[in-house]
Amino acid sequence: MSSNKSRFELPRNIERHLAALSKLYAQEGLREQQELIVNAQVRVHEEWSRDNWNGGTYGHAVYLVVPEALYLSSLKRKEILQKQIRDDINKIHNVQNEFIEEVFLEMEEVSGDRDWRKESGLLLSGKRIVLPVTEARIWGNEGFRVFLTHKAEVKKQTSDLKERLRLFGISCFVAHEDIHPTKEWQTEIENALFSMDALVALMTDEFHDSLWTDQEVGCAFGRGVPIISVKLGRDPYGFIGKFQALSCDWDIAAVEIVKILVKHDRMLEAYIKAVQTCESYDQGNKLSQVLPSIDKVSDQQAGSLMSAFNDNGQVRDSYGFNGKNSRYSGAGLASHLSRVTGRTYRLSRFGKIEIGS
Repeated sequence: MSSNKSRFELPRNIERHLAALSKLYAQEGLREQQELIVNAQVRVHEEWSRDNWNGGTYGHAVYLVVPEALYLSSLKRKEILQKQIRDDINKIHNVQNEFIEEVFLEMEEVSGDRDWRKESGLLLSGKRIVLPVTEARIWGNEGFRVFLTHKAEVKKQTSDLKERLRLFGISCFVAHEDIHPTKEWQTEIENALFSMDALVALMTDEFHDSLWTDQEVGCAFGRGVPIISVKLGRDPYGFIGKFQALSCDWDIAAVEIVKILVKHDRMLEAYIKAVQTCESYDQGNKLSQVLPSIDKVSDQQAGSLMSAFNDNGQVRDSYGFNGKNSRYSGAGLASHLSRVTGRTYRLSRFGKIEIGS
């Protein structure tokens, strides 16, 4: 390091030589080089090299620590600039048996409290990366992901609702039962919030008294995912008041929730898969209650629903899907496919759906 007590002359006077070099660069119009040495913090590594020739010849290394912006702008020409500044210092000074062997450009240390991610302009606000293995642990490997936010006093009813929603292709997160005992609970809740497809707020009388329910709703609001509030004793309030609300009891809440969510394509895909894997006539009738709420399907989705009916006897024998008891169970899948596609679907004499000419 250079200091006033140095036994070497060149390091002691490095600032004077750099000042002269700055004037030279100004005269020659070399603005980039002048900016580097003017804005640099300088340190000298003395006796970087030594040669015994002529009583001892000493080479020193000069480090120029420059602001980030200057360093980055000169990075592509770094080696050229270092060599030029080194050679020019050696031209200016006339100290015998001493010279600058190397000049190194370094970047000024960035403040530790600086938010460089935010400064980049590319940070996705509110975005948290949840690893696939974590998503699989929380939600399983398929299904539409719904976070059920609720008060602890209704955890039994919430667990029952979770099971009823499973039939329709929905995977639910219920904090009191879905948090793995070896995981830190708040982190797991955050992972669920940042990987959910929708949030359902179960608005019981004491909902607002919780320390967490409002924060969970706020996270869903910030992420822009669908939010449904179910009025189970309390009306929606604050921001949640602007989202779709249901007035129903616990017994029919599952079907009413699905009727709203099925308008989202990812939920519709999950519902179609649930129809394809229907295991009983009773399940088929429950699944069919959603059909009147479907208002749009692609050709592929329509084909998948028709195939699910034709290939799965439990679906085909359900009155809700075949429409044979329309007074009680509705018009059936063929009628609803005709409604949403504009094409004609009908039951063949073999009891399967076909597209009419």
